[in-house]
Amino acid sequence: MVAQTQELDAQYWVKTRSSLDASQSTFLTWTGKIYAFTPGEKRKLLFKILGLSVSRCIPTEPGVWDFTSRELTYYLNPETDEILRQWENPWTGETVTVIHVANNPVQGCFKGKFPAQVEGESTTFVFDIFPTYPNPLAADPELSKYSPYSIYQAAELFKLTVPTADLFNPELKSVSQLRLSWDRIGQWLPWMNMSDRPGHLIYSAFGSKVSGLTELPQLLQDEINHRVPLYKKAPKAYTEGEDMTSWLYFQQNFPAYLAGETFPLPVGEEL
Repeated sequence: MVAQTQELDAQYWVKTRSSLDASQSTFLTWTGKIYAFTPGEKRKLLFKILGLSVSRCIPTEPGVWDFTSRELTYYLNPETDEILRQWENPWTGETVTVIHVANNPVQGCFKGKFPAQVEGESTTFVFDIFPTYPNPLAADPELSKYSPYSIYQAAELFKLTVPTADLFNPELKSVSQLRLSWDRIGQWLPWMNMSDRPGHLIYSAFGSKVSGLTELPQLLQDEINHRVPLYKKAPKAYTEGEDMTSWLYFQQNFPAYLAGETFPLPVGEEL
């Protein structure tokens, strides 16, 4: 069957990405690999990754939802799958502290129409996103050597496939199944201390929606239960201000990075 592109109301994207029930926190989880893509060199597998998003959609008016979420992603030893706390940079020989992704919040607004590829029993949402904005580290003399480029650029390629029957079932607030494909081309992470060395990171990951905290991979459950319980639930409300990114998190926690503290830094549960 040939897929047909349909323009779907925002509520169907809300059911896919999160839930129409604003009282619920919805978990997506993913796993994958990060490669170095450097001129004149063969591919180099640097890390495995394991992550999650916990989100909530809050209706603000008919057909409009505030989306608010938190994200964790851990960089793992590609041979042992253990969380990396220190990493030996194979180009510089320097051992650096690993700063895992702890983005809180990540937000947006869902409204209007969302194109989807409807193909029989499956429907797929495809998003190719190219974030480009000023690099907050470049203008800071103390931090610029970690990320010297004035502009942050990346490519984020998402495909989310769900059961068509779930999507159009008015009794369901959220789809029962989801397959996530995520590819990313990005700059060196600031904590890698690569300065202006030519090259990029290539991310290749896949994931799914799970029914709750106890359905997450055990590593993520352990981290949330013992170190970062804030990530047990999505934020209760949309908050004004910019989204957290790895670059801003590095900037805010630079002294802890230099001190070799364990990341993500502990953060308690929201009251």
